[in-house]
Amino acid sequence: MTSDVITACISSSACRAIWPKSSPMLVVRKPAGLSFEDAAALPTVGITAQQALITKGKLKPGQAVFVHSCLGGVGRCAVQIALDHGATVAGSCRDTSKSEARELGIDPIVEFDFDPAPLAGRFDLVVAAADTLPVKSARTMLKPGGRIIGIHPTPANFARTALPGPFQVLIARPITADLEEVARAAGRGTLRLPIARSVPLSQAIPALTELEQNGTAKRGKLIITPDEDR
Repeated sequence: MTSDVITACISSSACRAIWPKSSPMLVVRKPAGLSFEDAAALPTVGITAQQALITKGKLKPGQAVFVHSCLGGVGRCAVQIALDHGATVAGSCRDTSKSEARELGIDPIVEFDFDPAPLAGRFDLVVAAADTLPVKSARTMLKPGGRIIGIHPTPANFARTALPGPFQVLIARPITADLEEVARAAGRGTLRLPIARSVPLSQAIPALTELEQNGTAKRGKLIITPDEDR
């Protein structure tokens, strides 16, 4: 048996870093410099961002990207992946978080209720990481031939995808090659997510309940780890 440490995506909604004993859908080597907690935070949101930008968005170096909700899990990954691919990135976030967005390399930065007119025709790709960006605003910001990628597979977004135009909805899929790309970026240090809290499995239910009630992990991921005595 190999002693390699892996990061694995168990399903589209539950990912974790584990030892190579189980049979998850996706398995890639965990980069040596990446902690288990950091590895556990990345697969679902990382794969979604990778596929939105590269698979659906056909991102090329030198292009301009706008990420709506640029500090959420998928949004933050999309920003870092786009920058790593040589794109320039603008985005939207809360006014109180603009300094954090600026540190990621996002410019310009606008609030969620921004006027798209000053950004008209500036972007090759608009990624709606939150389903609150008006399609009219996204269209205004696009260059000719640009793409709008939504990551929320709602009936309205499927209907928009069926119509002629730049909008496409992404249904993220567990593809090993995409997780490998995410892992490589994390290994290079160009992709990281903040971790708000890490708790052992025995405390998972109270932590998840608190998250549901109070949103305590909004500043980062909630990570659940094995109990040390197990």
